[in-house]
Amino acid sequence: MKLFSDACEYGLRATVWLGQRVGETHKVREIAAGTHASAGYLVKVLQRLAKAGILSAQRGSQGGFTLERAPEALTVLDVINAVDPIERIETCPLGLDSHGAHLCPLHRRIDDAMALIEDGFGAVTIAELINEPTRSRLLCNGLRVDPSPAAGKEA
Repeated sequence: MKLFSDACEYGLRATVWLGQRVGETHKVREIAAGTHASAGYLVKVLQRLAKAGILSAQRGSQGGFTLERAPEALTVLDVINAVDPIERIETCPLGLDSHGAHLCPLHRRIDDAMALIEDGFGAVTIAELINEPTRSRLLCNGLRVDPSPAAGKEA
């Protein structure tokens, strides 16, 4: 099961990448190369982030995208909501009249979990992701990957 769409993943990667280059303007192809993303798809995601005020977009030969908000003031949830918001369950997904405005126990618990996910991502800033200590090595001047095949596994 995937928690995020590809668009959301691309948006997060691009925001972290640009967050490591505050004040700099970069073209789509540079961001795509630095984040291992498809430039054709990434440009649409970057436009959504610009529309939400997270990035600024400048046209022309000197144009590109710049992080508009400070990484310390920008949460992971801000990026998610700009690109592909987490869908909450507000009414019975099955459309059962017997449930009325109330969710059944299953869907209520699923929605509770989604609320916890939103709270968690709302509490993490892009700056925290950039500055978090890690044993991973840098990938493409910005993204980190763990070089060991046993990464994340306990010995």
